Amino acid sequence: MVVVMQEGATEDSVQNVINKLMDMGFDIHRSTGARHTVLGAVGAKVDFDIRDIELLEGVEEVLRITAPYKLASRHFRPEGTLVALDRGVTIGGEEVVVMAGPCSVESPGQIDSVAASVAASGARVLRGGAFKPRSSPYSFQGMGQPGLELMRRAAEKHNLCVVSEVMDHVQIPMMLDYVDMLQVGARNMQNYNLLRELGKVTKPVLLKRGISATIEELLLSAEYIMAGGNYNVVLCERGIRTFDTYLRNTLDIAAIPVIKKLSHLPIVVDPSHGTGRRDKVASMARASVAAGADGLLIEVHNDPEKALSDGAQSLFPEQFEQLMKELRMIAPAVGRRI
Repeated sequence: MVVVMQEGATEDSVQNVINKLMDMGFDIHRSTGARHTVLGAVGAKVDFDIRDIELLEGVEEVLRITAPYKLASRHFRPEGTLVALDRGVTIGGEEVVVMAGPCSVESPGQIDSVAASVAASGARVLRGGAFKPRSSPYSFQGMGQPGLELMRRAAEKHNLCVVSEVMDHVQIPMMLDYVDMLQVGARNMQNYNLLRELGKVTKPVLLKRGISATIEELLLSAEYIMAGGNYNVVLCERGIRTFDTYLRNTLDIAAIPVIKKLSHLPIVVDPSHGTGRRDKVASMARASVAAGADGLLIEVHNDPEKALSDGAQSLFPEQFEQLMKELRMIAPAVGRRI
């Protein structure tokens, strides 16, 4: 249930409604917008008369939310959510935020070279894996904490934020010192222990859609994080597994406007994993911006043919530079900027 307070409702009125809802057994999540305070009430099982809330002083509207995701619903924050990182980076606003970098951190020279090139082309966030979940146990698994240290150093040097994947809840405290955003990979989208722990921190979370997950399941995973108190969640469409085998995944471009309607959370798109082919990344990135994506997550490598992971889907620096020029022409057509 969502309770929308009247514009200008006093703090005493708001607190009185909160107390009433808590007495009824609800957990309360408060969202203060530019004009209205919105109270998300979740958890109570008891029957109640909705008029008991509607008639309280300061209440403008009470909405029963039939969707299983309450806090991730557009009703909870109709104006949309802005997720702020450091260095003036905000996801969900007018700027389409581009996050770029290698699939895996491999060496000091590699990550510094990539960071320098993507920053020069206009990326705002350095992406890269220090812990790599791989389908084969014999594949490169990442450098671990030393890789995070290299990323942080390169990001500081080139004025970038850092996003990297967390694979287990025990890694969270250590990673907080190195990253500006914690990424939940597709394989962990329904790792509920991890999601619950991420709900206890304030660091923004980039939540990737699972390879066979529905949009509702993605939003319910976001709900786990938000129910813990962390509302700084950014969704990521990275392609789903379908019957087609030509590309690595099928990038669900339609998920962008669907999620925009259902949820207030920002959504970014990963065309690298969404296609698995370097020659298809740019076209899907352009389409994503045109469809309303709030950001892009793109793999770039200084020498993709020698990359330790996902070289086939990583752009050369000059290809990324050209893509950014094209995106700067597309974004204004849909009221955005790069």
